[in-house]
Amino acid sequence: MDETNKFYNVGLLVVATIVVAKLISMLIMPRSTKRLPPVIKSLPLIGGLVRFLKGPIVMLREEYPKLGSVFTVNLVNRKITFFIGPEVSAHFFKASESDLSQQEVYQFNVPTFGPGVVFDVDYSIRQEQFRFFTEALRVNKLKSYVDQMVAEAEITAVLQMCSDFQDYFSKWGDSGEVDLKYELEHLIILTASRCLLGREVRDKLFDDVSALFHDLDNGMLPISVLFPYLPIPAHRRRDQARKKLAEIFSSIISSRKCAGKSENDMLQCFIESKYKDGRPTTDSEITGLLIAALFAGQHTSSITSTWTGAYLLKNKQFLSAVVEEQKNLMGKHGKKIDHDILSEMDTLYRCIKEALRLHPPLIMLLRSSHSDFSVRTREGKEYDIPKGHIVATSPAFANRLPHIYKNPDTYDPDRFSPGREEDKVAGAFSYISFGGGRHGCLGEPFAYLQIKAIWSHLLRNFELELKSPFPEIDWNAMVVGVKGKGDGAVQAEGTFCLISRKILVDKLAGLKLLLHVL
Repeated sequence: MDETNKFYNVGLLVVATIVVAKLISMLIMPRSTKRLPPVIKSLPLIGGLVRFLKGPIVMLREEYPKLGSVFTVNLVNRKITFFIGPEVSAHFFKASESDLSQQEVYQFNVPTFGPGVVFDVDYSIRQEQFRFFTEALRVNKLKSYVDQMVAEAEITAVLQMCSDFQDYFSKWGDSGEVDLKYELEHLIILTASRCLLGREVRDKLFDDVSALFHDLDNGMLPISVLFPYLPIPAHRRRDQARKKLAEIFSSIISSRKCAGKSENDMLQCFIESKYKDGRPTTDSEITGLLIAALFAGQHTSSITSTWTGAYLLKNKQFLSAVVEEQKNLMGKHGKKIDHDILSEMDTLYRCIKEALRLHPPLIMLLRSSHSDFSVRTREGKEYDIPKGHIVATSPAFANRLPHIYKNPDTYDPDRFSPGREEDKVAGAFSYISFGGGRHGCLGEPFAYLQIKAIWSHLLRNFELELKSPFPEIDWNAMVVGVKGKGDGAVQAEGTFCLISRKILVDKLAGLKLLLHVL
């Protein structure tokens, strides 16, 4: 009890100190002559924080029509200035790290990724580590990864009869209930494990590593952004999981080196990577880079896969279009699936891209301003952004601007088709689901290939029908996705027959599908 009171008193003292400092600065600091952006009106001191914590997207929807594309919200002792729309976002995406930095605003990732990687190192080292990612995701690597993705998602029915390996989807049976959200999350991490984490993890340690990643994931909470080292149970489990993962990967790395083995996966790429000064990567760095890679890709791919399916099943004209595309490709290439064939799936690509426009998993991108700069809005207003501001943009809001996208809240993959290309007509940074500029997502090609591989299999082997209400958005998650538990509950009955058309009912915490085995 004494410790609790002591912690509470210290907290009150910190808040009081901030409040007093703020009041003093307001009284003694001279008025600035800068053309500052408009500020969101709220209660003094903590009003902006309260509105922000209630939901940044709700706040943006309310303030954008009143304040325009550039405005500031005061969060106690910090100021966040939002840039909404491509006309004001160029500096956000193009500025050098010395002007707008990621490191300060993403420090909360350090306990998860670990020391010595990504946001725990200076920019020059981080750039070299990003080079390691780039080399691991080159086209020749992606082509080999596709074969591994397809091996997870699309094993022939003959192999299903073999006791040593079954088609992932064979366990769905012929009829029953399947949690689609869980299934896609699970399949995404399976394919990622095979391509990124390595054969040893996929074949022998998947359940252990998957559980540890689950603890890491659950250890990244909204409060973690402000207090990443707060001694709470979720953080303790996160730290224990990170330690155990380091031990597992250290053992795998040591085993590969001793045996002289070389595998075709991202783990091997990181083992063989060297810095410019010739220094090899350490086991700790390799583990951190692998965790960062899986975190970056797993959520985006699983969330986007689920939204893609939901929208296709709700919009029959687009479902028919992607099924017809698969039939044409099968007529041209047979049942074969590889990197080049996936790259021909333009219709499916546009359907995935549109789902990602409407539901980007990262709803906010942040930078810390290290220098003053100015910005001009499309209305011709000019604002000066002071050094020290946090600068933000929101893919979830900017991707639905009506002056860029026609009927922006409507699912319409054809908006990206030749002749329309709404994301290009308005100029650069009109579509920012994968970021852009200097910090564009390195894993974008991998994500599209992974999602295409899974949905290509589903579209070729099942007929689907949406039977329940459209799923809701889970705004409470750190990475915004589909609302639902995804607990994996399955009920099935009947016998499997490839020729007959059996019914499979798929339930996604509010999303039901009828699946007919073809």
